[in-house]
Amino acid sequence: MKKGIHPGYHPVVFRDPGADFAFLTRSTITSDKTIEWTDGNTYPVVDVDVSSASHPFYTGRNRVLDTAGRVERFNQRYGRN
Repeated sequence: MKKGIHPGYHPVVFRDPGADFAFLTRSTITSDKTIEWTDGNTYPVVDVDVSSASHPFYTGRNRVLDTAGRVERFNQRYGRN
């Protein structure tokens, strides 16, 4: 590989604040925010919206997105009770 054309590959923490879940891995992504990890080192942290701890496919739970319900509105509009 050519020198100097590839981005740096370094440890990064990905955090899902909604599920209170974080994991340390390596990535080329950068961030201005940092976090102190359990090993005592400080790493860049990237907040993500969905992770394996919050995704319905992995958890087996569905998120309630709309309590007023699109299904309820559909049933009211088209006469289903």
